[in-house]
Amino acid sequence: MRIKYMICGLLTTLFVCCETPDLSDVNGDSDESEGNLTVHVWQSGHMPFPEETRATSLDDYSRLNIAVYTAEGTRLKQINQEKGTENFGAASFQLEPGTYQLVVVAHNCSKNPTMTNLSKIQFTNSTGYSDASYYYSQVEVTEEPQDLTTPLERNVSLCRFILTDDYPDDVVKMRFQYKGGSGAFDAKTGFGSVSSTQTVFFDVTEGQKQFDLYTFLHDTEGALKLLVTAYDDGDNVVHEREFDVPMIQKQITWFSGAYFTGSGLGNTDITIVINTDWEGETHLTF
Repeated sequence: MRIKYMICGLLTTLFVCCETPDLSDVNGDSDESEGNLTVHVWQSGHMPFPEETRATSLDDYSRLNIAVYTAEGTRLKQINQEKGTENFGAASFQLEPGTYQLVVVAHNCSKNPTMTNLSKIQFTNSTGYSDASYYYSQVEVTEEPQDLTTPLERNVSLCRFILTDDYPDDVVKMRFQYKGGSGAFDAKTGFGSVSSTQTVFFDVTEGQKQFDLYTFLHDTEGALKLLVTAYDDGDNVVHEREFDVPMIQKQITWFSGAYFTGSGLGNTDITIVINTDWEGETHLTF
């Protein structure tokens, strides 16, 4: 008896800890044809992303990870796919009748997350962080054909850090190190499941002023302890400041100000607006 999970269709939308990721999988990129359970991934539970992060089809994403677990949580099979492969967006699993758990993750990170434990779908500093969406459900597999639609949901939060002043001539690199969020999430809840120190480096020789920092919050609201460091070409610290940044799940916190020349002692203006791309935005100045 053969059961088939088919991941296909349109993805209109689409994500992080310090331990070494397990980048292996159970079934690799192979899938098993024929079967009687088809899974359709049509769209996310939110509107398309803005500007350069906007996604209107599966082709806008670089990686897709689909894993099947037993009812007790043991991973049985996993298929990792990269953009450009022939069957990107379609995957089949052969399973015996019974109860299973299905997890789908779509993202643009440089590597696959560790998915051995469905309560800790984990990205790392070396994996990178990006906007991400996921789907989780329990599935009853029978001998009768059935269709399952899997709308992906965003569960990541974004801190968009923006510099409003000029770089000193000797600054070539920026480091953003932040705590309070998580590099991993629980597939059953969508919330962060570990306490992570996330670190991202940016080369700023071309004058980049906007930096996007992604994390999974442990609840619907949280805060990041953000340490921002500027380096010269000899890796010497030119400037360093620390910030506390309030965050909301599935929302963008715009955090802007004069990083090099500002005192950090001014008033903070907070504005919350609702848009059609994320669930909301918070605008802060420092």
